[in-house]
Amino acid sequence: MADKVAKLAKQINTFAKSHGGAEAQVAYIGQRGARIVLVGDDGGWGDLVAPSYEIAEQAVEKAGVTRHESFDGEFAAKVTTGKYEWKRMAGIQIGG
Repeated sequence: MADKVAKLAKQINTFAKSHGGAEAQVAYIGQRGARIVLVGDDGGWGDLVAPSYEIAEQAVEKAGVTRHESFDGEFAAKVTTGKYEWKRMAGIQIGG
């Protein structure tokens, strides 16, 4: 378990360094574990999947980034989307 926590924390830190800092939110996704949603200070975003909620929480804590309880409000507003995301979202809406 400690190895997985360390690996995830390293990935979080790598993301944070490449985006001028980062914040995170952990969401339970059932038997698959937990999703760590990362939002960089530059608006970039990404996610990681941990095998359990506990491991995800420990990884975020070890990485030392701010953790949010939910993905809404000011935290969600920090995400920037580009042409790819808008095109993809529109494609989903019209069956693409």
